[in-house]
Amino acid sequence: MSELEHQVPSAFDPFADASADDSGAGSKEYVHVRVQQRNGRKSLTTVQGLKKDYSYNKILKDLKKEFCCNGTVVQDPELGQVIQLQGDQRKNVSTFLVQAGIVKKEHIKIHGF
Repeated sequence: MSELEHQVPSAFDPFADASADDSGAGSKEYVHVRVQQRNGRKSLTTVQGLKKDYSYNKILKDLKKEFCCNGTVVQDPELGQVIQLQGDQRKNVSTFLVQAGIVKKEHIKIHGF
């Protein structure tokens, strides 16, 4: 009984894997496609993590034309340039990026509800 009293469980850090380099909002090797709820049924899709070599405005123009939605490129101080599209376009954007040859399917992470 005295052995059990002196055993202290090791400290568990639930956020240890969140600080890893392969995950997180600013990860450079993945393209993150997220959906954000606005008000009511309205939502917003964001695309983040594309390489700086690509022209964000040209990609946005093609996305808007393909999916018949509006969008913009926003400059974020932490995340860099982020493409925002109206509506829930997560699946459409991921298939478009793969078919256009911009990103491989393994490097796309889709987030959201």
